[in-house]
Amino acid sequence: MSLVRLKIKGISYSQTQNGAYALILNEVEGDRKLPIVIGAFEAQSIAIALEKEIKPPRPLTHDLFKNFADRFDIVVKQVIIHKLVDGVFYSSIICERDKIEEIIDARTSDAIALALRFNAPIFTYKTILDKAGIFLKFSSKDKDKEEGDDSIVVDEILQEGETVEIDSASSAPYKELTLEELHRELDKAVAGEDYEKAAQLRDEISKRKR
Repeated sequence: MSLVRLKIKGISYSQTQNGAYALILNEVEGDRKLPIVIGAFEAQSIAIALEKEIKPPRPLTHDLFKNFADRFDIVVKQVIIHKLVDGVFYSSIICERDKIEEIIDARTSDAIALALRFNAPIFTYKTILDKAGIFLKFSSKDKDKEEGDDSIVVDEILQEGETVEIDSASSAPYKELTLEELHRELDKAVAGEDYEKAAQLRDEISKRKR
């Protein structure tokens, strides 16, 4: 079966599922997206791996696994989302140690959090993307943005008749703060291990620097 490489498009809060987040994967050579609902902890872990400037004072679970793997010369080579059953994605982590390859079953959110830390590619099978891949629907205000802008706000994900709404204003409470105040709040959030707030603050700081 043919493998399709994916990249992370973004993470957004799902208003329809309390405490859940939507992780959006995009095929590298195409326009289809693969939306995966993940938990708050995994969303924070993935967001921190994406935001290189946020450094937790203590290692998170996925960071601990990375440190453990590095100590024992275990390398994550790639992650494959290999099965979709009743709306649940199943993934495998392909590892290597002493030139011996092992395949480890994992939740997709954990597998992706680790792939980011090892700079490992993420794949799925073409059959899964054909079944679950979608084209995102954007609001009219987003059409005015420049083509190729990765910060496009997703209003809805349409899949098999279901609508999952995405929160587009997660950093809104911080728009009134100055850049200096944002940096102070970011330091407090990281020190307090509130990584969801830290990610929102980081987003607002990034917007000011453009």
